[in-house]
Amino acid sequence: MRKLITSGSPFEPQIGFSRAVRVGSIVAIAGTAPVAPGGGVAAPGDVYGQAKRCLEIIQQAVTEAGLSLASVLRTRVMLTDISRWQEAARAHGEVFSEIRPACTFVEVSRFIDPGWLVEIEADCVAEEN
Repeated sequence: MRKLITSGSPFEPQIGFSRAVRVGSIVAIAGTAPVAPGGGVAAPGDVYGQAKRCLEIIQQAVTEAGLSLASVLRTRVMLTDISRWQEAARAHGEVFSEIRPACTFVEVSRFIDPGWLVEIEADCVAEEN
């Protein structure tokens, strides 16, 4: 069974993707941008604040998929300026310090919105009963 999870982003139907997809015990969460609750860019110019917002959106998707953050086994943090990785790492550590998923930080040239400084992806696996 395939469960599609939406964040309500206008890009989802336009592009043809879901915030997350659950198939069996696997949940894949798409690159998650720092979109403010009412739209626009959350925490403009602030990598830490943007990373926190990305992680909030990811947590909502994980919960909607029926899992907890403890199920996250891998994250990918993409930044437009890798020299600011520690700002994103601080937000990541606040959420995942006990869970400690595999994590990769990479630099990208840009995102769809030039105000986005970071996007985060996550992969989860539900524990077998």
